[in-house]
Amino acid sequence: MTTYIVRRLLLLPLIMFGVTFLIFLMISRLSCDQRLAGYLTERPSDDPRASEKLCEKLGFNDPILVQYAHWLGDVARGNLGFSKTGHEPVATMIGHRLPATIELALWSIFPIVIIGIQLGVFAALRHNRLPDQVLRIFSIIGTSLPSFVAGLLLLMVFAVYLGWLPTGGRLLPVYQRVVDSPTWYAPTGLYTVDSLVNGRVDVFRDAIAHLLLPVMMLSYLSWAVLLRVTRSSMLETLRQDYVTTARAKGVAERAVIQKHARPNAMLPVVTIAGAELVGLLGGLPISETIFAWPGIGSRLVQSAQNLDVVTVLGLVLLNAAVLIVGNLIVDVCYAWLDPRVRLG
Repeated sequence: MTTYIVRRLLLLPLIMFGVTFLIFLMISRLSCDQRLAGYLTERPSDDPRASEKLCEKLGFNDPILVQYAHWLGDVARGNLGFSKTGHEPVATMIGHRLPATIELALWSIFPIVIIGIQLGVFAALRHNRLPDQVLRIFSIIGTSLPSFVAGLLLLMVFAVYLGWLPTGGRLLPVYQRVVDSPTWYAPTGLYTVDSLVNGRVDVFRDAIAHLLLPVMMLSYLSWAVLLRVTRSSMLETLRQDYVTTARAKGVAERAVIQKHARPNAMLPVVTIAGAELVGLLGGLPISETIFAWPGIGSRLVQSAQNLDVVTVLGLVLLNAAVLIVGNLIVDVCYAWLDPRVRLG
């Protein structure tokens, strides 16, 4: 497995080269003024020759491979252009918003994986009985329900009608001022972690309250998918000969499930769970927009609405990097769960 991991790591630069070249080709198709928007914080003079001179100075008229080399050098230095939507460099914007997306992803992935898998195993072990039927209806509703409808329903019930939870954002304004103050120590940028580091339990409680609705929405929709995949995989595994043989030898049912059936049934589940995690870390435009969550996904939506191409392509590059690394982790998990799998 070590050889496979090393080989995959050596392939990462080639994959990233292909991704970055495709993104650069899209950038190269923009007009001179559109490309200048990614380098300038304010528009040059109305003289068209001024824009032409700047384009010449920045090398936009050079051969495409030369332009790509210059652009790739800028990316390696963290220069992804200037975001006209955020009024700051794209790399700075990512640094400001990425912790919010990571915090939402971390609080979502554990209930998604743990509860979704447990529900799937529970349903499979009670095949065609009442609990299985109820969970199947639960999963069908979840997979059929659009995410924006689920989010709006949660807002209407828990935030508007009951008033138990806030409607959006990461913190109430009174606590946001505390977090933004110079005395606030922010080693991670995750409010739930930094609040405990600073000894502010009140900020922690408010951060959790703001996380509940988006986490509930993401968890339910993902539970529905993982439940169906886990249930189907577990049912198929329970019919295998080695499970029947283990039962015939008198192995306890709990051992049959935990040591023989469950590990083998987890292989397709790992793929789905890995895709969920990659999607969460890449930013979720719909959920972040519904709950006014200041992460990568909501900025992507705002940039697209404002035709901020430079920001959109910068976030696409980030998502591509997350996807490539996430797929590597999923493949490694395959070999860890089932030693019979020979990667390479």
